[in-house]
Amino acid sequence: MKVLLLNGSPKEKGCTFTALSEVGNALNREGIETEFAYLGAGPVRDCIGCGQCNTKHAGCIFTDDGINDVIAKAKEADGFVFGTPVYYAHPSGRILSALDRIFYAGKSAFLHKPGAAVASARRAGTTASVDVLNKYFTIAEMPVVSSSYWNMVHGNRPEEVLQDKEGLQVMRNLGRNMAWLLKCIEAGKKQQIAPPENEYGEKTSFIR
Repeated sequence: MKVLLLNGSPKEKGCTFTALSEVGNALNREGIETEFAYLGAGPVRDCIGCGQCNTKHAGCIFTDDGINDVIAKAKEADGFVFGTPVYYAHPSGRILSALDRIFYAGKSAFLHKPGAAVASARRAGTTASVDVLNKYFTIAEMPVVSSSYWNMVHGNRPEEVLQDKEGLQVMRNLGRNMAWLLKCIEAGKKQQIAPPENEYGEKTSFIR
């Protein structure tokens, strides 16, 4: 079993990476493999609603910023942790642009797989940021993994995050809870308990 840890910060080894690493270490201790995906510091396109990913095109039609690479990694993963820094009490623009495209073009790679969101901030805005990222999970029919408190760490630099003892504890508990849920899902598969076959196709619009 493998969990994909998506770093939505332009800083590859910054505070968000520090938080994700604590989750990843806890997963590894529970026997779960982890892989990091870094969106980079370059530009990430917004979704333009072209609809090509829902027709003949496999993945997102734009191939110049690594989004299709993340979708490919998602197909091989069993669970996900999305990490973001806080910008103006909101997730980073790059992770939102990336997730809009990743979920439009690759939603099937996430269906019924557990996910969790982690936010890193100097001081505040973390709960709002986690709430935004959680919505991707709920729309994709993904179990949302919780911890023993809000999934957040505080600090302006990685060394300050390492002083947030409660935040690090929350990250470790998140990793343990993710590992437990993955093992429960695996046990269910062995008992031939299949995911639900849900209904699709209805799109009600009240504008006539």
